[in-house]
Amino acid sequence: MSIAPDVIIHPTAIVEDGARIGAGSSIGPFCMVGPNVVLGERVQLFSHVVVTGWTSIGDETRIWPFASIGHQPQDLKFSGEQTRVEIGKRNMIRESTSINPGTSGGTGVTIIGDDNLMMLGTHVGHDCKLGNHIVLANNAAIAGHCVLEDNVIVGGQSGVHQFVHIGRGAMIGAVSMVTKDVIPYGSVVGNRGALAGLNITGLKRRGVERAQLHALRAAYQAIFVDGTGTLHERSRRTADDHPDNELVQEIVGFILSEHARSVATP
Repeated sequence: MSIAPDVIIHPTAIVEDGARIGAGSSIGPFCMVGPNVVLGERVQLFSHVVVTGWTSIGDETRIWPFASIGHQPQDLKFSGEQTRVEIGKRNMIRESTSINPGTSGGTGVTIIGDDNLMMLGTHVGHDCKLGNHIVLANNAAIAGHCVLEDNVIVGGQSGVHQFVHIGRGAMIGAVSMVTKDVIPYGSVVGNRGALAGLNITGLKRRGVERAQLHALRAAYQAIFVDGTGTLHERSRRTADDHPDNELVQEIVGFILSEHARSVATP
């Protein structure tokens, strides 16, 4: 066991031998920390939090009551293999969130980046890879093997099907079921979720210039609404029409890349 001298551990908490806890961290009432857990500096477990398995949690992450992190994944093929959860810095993991480790049938690790907000009752399944600055609203569920790039927002009560890839800056509307990959900056809503345009509000919040937004709207129209030919043919033509627009090139690159699932369209 390696626990920094200034760590605060409530008398009712259980920290098993072998756990490593960084300076300035606090373990609240009735929490449980397993023997293979690594907590960074200034991590807060407020109360009734369980962190187990081969799990690492980065500096300044805060975890609210009844969260369950690192327990056996919800995969019938799992047979006790040593797999991991890796969580970055400054995440806010709210009440009753569950995060499962990877499996030998996937990457073996579930990865969550920095500065994410996971609201009450959210779930991140095995072998998922989440980037930075993501928001999962209340009761959103991400199934196994999914990829969510930076700045994605998933609305409340929404579900994301296994193996779905959601591109950077995309927005999933509340009470949606997403079964197809979502282009960067796309907006998806419905059951089953269909592409409903671009996440223009999110792009404006990030300071994207007006000229780039106009070009992006034109590219969306050409790819998904007005163009002739296949989706890939329309995408290649659009890339040629906007060679200097990084956002357009990112969307086209996403569409033309290999996908486990098809790409969502209007």
